[in-house]
Amino acid sequence: MNNNTVNLPHLCQQVQNLVLQVAQFIREQAGQVRQQDIETKQRNHLVSYVDKTSEKMLIEGLQPLLPNAGFVAEEGTVAQTHNDWQWVIDPLDGTTNFLYQIPSYAISVGLMYKNKVVLGVVCEINRNELFYAWQGGGAYLNGSPIKVNPNSRFDTAFFGTGFPYYDYAVIEPYLQVLKHLMLHTNGARRLGAAAVDLCYVACGRFDGFFEHSLSIWDVAAGSLIITEAGGQVTDFNGQDNYLSGRQIVAASPSIWGEFFGLVNRHLGV
Repeated sequence: MNNNTVNLPHLCQQVQNLVLQVAQFIREQAGQVRQQDIETKQRNHLVSYVDKTSEKMLIEGLQPLLPNAGFVAEEGTVAQTHNDWQWVIDPLDGTTNFLYQIPSYAISVGLMYKNKVVLGVVCEINRNELFYAWQGGGAYLNGSPIKVNPNSRFDTAFFGTGFPYYDYAVIEPYLQVLKHLMLHTNGARRLGAAAVDLCYVACGRFDGFFEHSLSIWDVAAGSLIITEAGGQVTDFNGQDNYLSGRQIVAASPSIWGEFFGLVNRHLGV
């Protein structure tokens, strides 16, 4: 089975249906998790039964859709496998937000073929917004096509980011980028869910986004949604190692040069 034999639009619709079902489960659990149900995987990295149950629901629903596909899933409820086809799952991106009942948080499901993302679905649960894309098919929000913001003025641009929550090696240059954005643009926001941030770039709410210390399940789906919406995505050095390289910068082409130059100057190698 190769990329040409899989009906990506149909598969994307099936994934959307599944994600919406899991989103309803998460919505029902909001505010119900007790302190004793919360585990700390590492500093500032929380998990609960909601993450794990959601992941199991997603895996059970995805397995029949592509029986030969492997899985890379954040909570490790299934063995990590490396096949030509791989589902990449974050069952609850923004767990801390969810546990403290602060928007935003989301489900993110990407599908890779030979290490390239070909399908992505992200559901922002609080706003009931479903972002999705498949290779060559464009990007969508709740059924309507989306595009990145055509704004070409850096001084009126608006950005998203995430703060390093366990790897603080680049905190000083990171703060320098934020300082520049504070002084020379319409500002930056840290929402706490990278998958949502990427989708906000795709639909034009943010002009750009950058973050350090992310994992593949944080960015797989969102990165495809951005590129299908006309945006650009690289790592901090302008290369394509943003899936496994733990760093990502994304923006609309109209402000890419100045924004990427800023990030690269302070955070590139």
